[in-house]
Amino acid sequence: MKQLIILLSLSLTLNVSAKYVNGTVTDEGGQSLPGVNVVIKGTTSGVITDINGFYSIEVPSEKSILVFSYIGFESQEQKVGKRKVVDVVLISAVEGELQEVVVAGVSKPRFFKGGKRAAVSRSKSYTTGYVQDQYANYNTEEYSTIHENGFKKVLDEALSTFSIDVDAASYSNVRRFINNGQLPQKDVVRIEEMINYFNYEYENPKGDDPFSINTEVAEAPWNEKHMIAQIGLQGKKIELENLPASNIVFLLDVSGSMSAPNKLPLLKSAFKLLVNELRPQDKVSIVVYAGAAGVVLEPTDGNDKKKIMDALDQLQAGGSTAGGAGIQLAYKIAKEQYVVGGNNRVVLATDGDFNVGASSNASMERLIEEKRNEGVFLTVLGFGMGNYKDSKMEILADKGNGNYAYIDTMKEAKKVLVNEFGGTMFTIAKDVKIQVELNPTVVQAYRLIGYENRMLNAEDFNDDKKDAGELGSGHTVTALYEIIPVGVKSEFVKDIDPLKYQTNDQKIVGSNKELLTVKFRYKEPDGTKSKLITKVIENEIRRSSDNLDWSMAVAGFGMLLRDSEYKGDLQYADVLQMAKSSKGTDEFGYRSEFIELVGLVKSMSPNN
Repeated sequence: MKQLIILLSLSLTLNVSAKYVNGTVTDEGGQSLPGVNVVIKGTTSGVITDINGFYSIEVPSEKSILVFSYIGFESQEQKVGKRKVVDVVLISAVEGELQEVVVAGVSKPRFFKGGKRAAVSRSKSYTTGYVQDQYANYNTEEYSTIHENGFKKVLDEALSTFSIDVDAASYSNVRRFINNGQLPQKDVVRIEEMINYFNYEYENPKGDDPFSINTEVAEAPWNEKHMIAQIGLQGKKIELENLPASNIVFLLDVSGSMSAPNKLPLLKSAFKLLVNELRPQDKVSIVVYAGAAGVVLEPTDGNDKKKIMDALDQLQAGGSTAGGAGIQLAYKIAKEQYVVGGNNRVVLATDGDFNVGASSNASMERLIEEKRNEGVFLTVLGFGMGNYKDSKMEILADKGNGNYAYIDTMKEAKKVLVNEFGGTMFTIAKDVKIQVELNPTVVQAYRLIGYENRMLNAEDFNDDKKDAGELGSGHTVTALYEIIPVGVKSEFVKDIDPLKYQTNDQKIVGSNKELLTVKFRYKEPDGTKSKLITKVIENEIRRSSDNLDWSMAVAGFGMLLRDSEYKGDLQYADVLQMAKSSKGTDEFGYRSEFIELVGLVKSMSPNN
């Protein structure tokens, strides 16, 4: 009995000593800062400030010290003491001396500002180096190799075929590297995803087709003898109240690798933004996976937001990563709750570090391909750094009839899950393919900028069994072709030996008024037979619009980051000038942020 009293007394004492602290984090101008890491010093326990800069955290005692850190600001420590409210004003970081980051096996040094010296390896699997923090002892990030598209002679290969890509993960990931004071490794940069991170002011669709087709031609800013042809799709925007009912399964990684504040705590705050967008007719289930997979929330109506958020609040990280089992379970529940004519979707949130069960890229690809045929779409949201597996995330999204975004801050979470909710969650056209036929009368050679991982064979265009990309409500998709006109001498046009068994004297019948013909195929979200649209681009350069100028600025930035052999004499200063002159209305400030990023890289680069 005496022992029981002592234990109860000890338990009460511990409960009394633990306390909750909350507050708001702002900058010097009084603006709230979303996505600030708030960590209990000496531990990995922490939270992320929400979109209003607010946080709430349980601390073990009054002796606890909170550490507030945010990219671009000086970290700050606050002793809790007897306070229940700890408001913090973060001060902009003063640029320190440039210090070298030594990358093993790389002769050219990289630099970052205001950080500490670090030595990290660059392995055969293309892991990337970055300055380590207290949450990662080594770097195992993985990216698929990108072999940049080269120029093709029209007389040898007149058709260019590819799948659309609405993913935007590469841009926010590139931004993360730059904000951490480091230039991204080449394979982090997928130029089409950087271009498609931004919306463009294309004409809205008319008639029965779910998207409009917009085209434009201009002089290439990095080579005045070349031309740029822009192809832009504008998806039909469907108002939220008119969207079909949703059956959504949150598939959340709660393994030990997700413990850092920029992973599970950020994930939980981000998903609360998504929950606030749900309607009464929508249903949500939550599946988690670590050492094993399990259901933590049975299907729940969208108007029961407290129940859904309470389930999110209970999540804690720990254990290994049974990603394959989690995916199987999530699709099983999605199929059981299937809404005919509705939006049936699995939303996977993870750092991609699968290490138990079906974990190889090939096996995960086969698993997802099998599940997509059941009519359930996939959205992949990436979190974290250090062990981030971009290569797996991209495969999952591409093969699962879905889209892929990387969330590094609450601002990005708001963009993906609130501002672009319809495009992220609701598909209006699937298996969208583009095939371009270049006119040899006026085009000598061409190259598609980006889309290296989305290229298709010419015969795939008419094959309705061949998977391709999806277009969401209100989404825009932009593709750029760089064109070398007939008569222009170029180092990029290579001759081959004459053929022995056939001649190259094909009869050319194209009019010099046409530059190219572009064809589109797409299916309805629940359809199996594709529809065809055709459009001709005229051989005429006019004064380019903000749409084309902006996309060329972003493409140029990507080419410089990749140190592309096709970048010509382009400099970061040229990109800045193009971007500033074509910024447009910029409702949410995304383009202004891009301009700041270019300025940062310009200041980090030896040649500016």
